[in-house]
Amino acid sequence: MVLENLAAIDIGTNSFHLIVVKPTPDGGFEIIDREREVIRLNEGNKDDIKLLNDSAVERALNTLSTFKGIADSHNAEIRAVATSAVREARNKDEFIKRVHDETGISIEVVSGFEEARLIYLGILKAVPFFDKRILCIDIGGGSTEFLVGEKSDIIYSNSLKLGAVRLTQKFFPDGKTNKKSIEECSAWVKGEIFPVIKSIKHLGFGYIVGSSGTIQSFGSIYSAMNNNGSNEMKILNNLEIPYDDIYEIYSLIISKSKPAERKKIPGLEQKRADIIVSGAIILQSILESLNAGSITLSGFALREGIIIDTLKRKSGSSYNEYLYDIRMRSVMHLAESSDYDTKHCMRIANLAVDVFDQLKDVHKLGVEYREFLYSAALLHDIGYHISHNQHHKHSYYIIRNSNITGFTDLEISLIANVARYHRKSHPKKSHSEFSVLPAKYQQVVLKLAAILRIVDALDRTHSGNVGSLRCIIDRDRVNIQIDSENRPVDIELWSLERRKGLFEEVFGKKIEVTII
Repeated sequence: MVLENLAAIDIGTNSFHLIVVKPTPDGGFEIIDREREVIRLNEGNKDDIKLLNDSAVERALNTLSTFKGIADSHNAEIRAVATSAVREARNKDEFIKRVHDETGISIEVVSGFEEARLIYLGILKAVPFFDKRILCIDIGGGSTEFLVGEKSDIIYSNSLKLGAVRLTQKFFPDGKTNKKSIEECSAWVKGEIFPVIKSIKHLGFGYIVGSSGTIQSFGSIYSAMNNNGSNEMKILNNLEIPYDDIYEIYSLIISKSKPAERKKIPGLEQKRADIIVSGAIILQSILESLNAGSITLSGFALREGIIIDTLKRKSGSSYNEYLYDIRMRSVMHLAESSDYDTKHCMRIANLAVDVFDQLKDVHKLGVEYREFLYSAALLHDIGYHISHNQHHKHSYYIIRNSNITGFTDLEISLIANVARYHRKSHPKKSHSEFSVLPAKYQQVVLKLAAILRIVDALDRTHSGNVGSLRCIIDRDRVNIQIDSENRPVDIELWSLERRKGLFEEVFGKKIEVTII
């Protein structure tokens, strides 16, 4: 099988990152190109990111256009993920649309929790701590992510609006510092992190792993300090820095009151000189509060996590268990929190993916959509406890507004739409929740909902009278052979007759039924 190149774009608050990789047969990847550009996407916002201003948007568009050209030169499929600045901005929808219109790049906006999960995937690939309980810290431009994980389990995850750029604009807007502003920033950080630190201490951990710009900067400075001012250590991955050295670097940074002075610190990237004070305060405050002995650096973070996540989704039957479990566990948790017919929904989910597999030459969808159908089938009836007659709409609302870990916002919307259309009206352009989806995903919803309607009809009585089925595909029809084990299926056939219309419209094939 030919493995296609992949490109991941991390649309951060401070900078945009691109990596292009060549997947390897063993499930890994080789990085064949990378690029980074400082954007300062939250320019003009003092604290919370309310609007992406025109100049920041123009810089973003120019950079994303360049990244698209680089990815295209490698024939790489692009997956772009946006974090703090975009998810908070009031004009994020306009920004996302403009990026798509002008570059062809579709942006996924992820929650802080999902951002932490993707970072965790990158970290697990970079440091040899898979079987250890670790605390992951990622200090970005707009937020700081905390995650306690062990093997396949995410034990704790949180995201705080503490970022190097955000706090610089709040406390050091001109890049200059003094004793008072440093004390105020430190007090703010310690107050914000207190409940998170308390939870982390309660859970416990064996190692601390740090990723992204601020922490990498500490690694570069540490390397220079130990190499007579020369940053000879190009690979900082898995580098362990004792807390005493972290504090020494922190003290050096805050001793320089002007960006021009900080630019002279050996190992520090000059473009980071204005925001490094805030990042240093965040890192030192966290490690001090945890009584940390050291921190280990991860060379991989969000963008590598995006690649790993994408590769595992595309791997089909060899889907990595630790990733799959995170997503399915979250779906099951949502299902179990609602009053629903467990046996019926499990039956429908298994029948749905069975039909999906049998009709792969008809629907022509990639294997990654199988999981979305399975999730929608498991959740399609969770709105029952609110209202029977309108339960499909309530199921949509519950799914759409739930934090299903492991799925992007767009994927959650897709799952919610498929569940919503398991009965009653077909998807229509006049339905706002359907029409806001990109055209590609509207087609996916139509196909998956068509399958779900068929299999749900075949368990209309919730009795499991249809034991198994086989789909025989002909030029203009699909014959569904039903093994009912001599149980009555009259009501199921009546229900199928009422719900088969969407399938016949979408796939252009009539449905026939044979009882065997």
